[in-house]
Amino acid sequence: MKKPAFFLAALCSGTLLLGSCNSDKSADSTATTTETTSTDATASGDMAGMNHDAPAANGDSPMMAAMNDMMAKMHAMKPKGNTDHDFAHHMMEHHRGAVAMADIELRDGKDATLRQMAKKIKADQQREIAEMEPIAERLDAAPTNYKPQDPSDPFTSQMKASMDGMMQNMPKATGNVDQDFVGMMIPHHQSAVDMAKAEVAHGKDTKLKEMAQKMIDAQQQEIQQFKDWQTKNGTQQ
Repeated sequence: MKKPAFFLAALCSGTLLLGSCNSDKSADSTATTTETTSTDATASGDMAGMNHDAPAANGDSPMMAAMNDMMAKMHAMKPKGNTDHDFAHHMMEHHRGAVAMADIELRDGKDATLRQMAKKIKADQQREIAEMEPIAERLDAAPTNYKPQDPSDPFTSQMKASMDGMMQNMPKATGNVDQDFVGMMIPHHQSAVDMAKAEVAHGKDTKLKEMAQKMIDAQQQEIQQFKDWQTKNGTQQ
């Protein structure tokens, strides 16, 4: 099964910046390199300039490492241009990130409520991954129906906003596993809700749209549970 996706441009630009800091080439040469890199990024199918830089590492936080790994895998993908196909592949990788963070909470977390939530999240999202995989494979030959390079495309715009919002709202790691699990899962879940809303609005596959609505309902409820936990237990800075 091919794995499409969304996010090569940020890695390309990071490589370019590193090269410019260590190069003695002329300004004209640097400008030429920049133009070439930008063209290559567009050709790769980058989703209208989506900024999916992985969150900056904060010490050796396992939660942040799991988030970085998820984003690196998203960078390696390329969109097909079919809403259902791209949603399914994108959401499966997003779910795997949540499963990885839940595993860390189950291994190292201390709070009984959060450990129970982590257990449920892991089970639910592994089940959804298993349900989405055959659908995604079936859609490998589906025709294109949106424009990943067009920022004005409604599906592209909503998907971009979902990921940008997660990155902008990701807190710094505290080193406290319970606090980090809650702090990172809230924007992670919100991003999944926003992606699912894009599928409900623009997807064509009935099964996927039904799954997306269930994700919205379940993860909005869990976001509130996480926020209630923060209110009760405080947020370690």
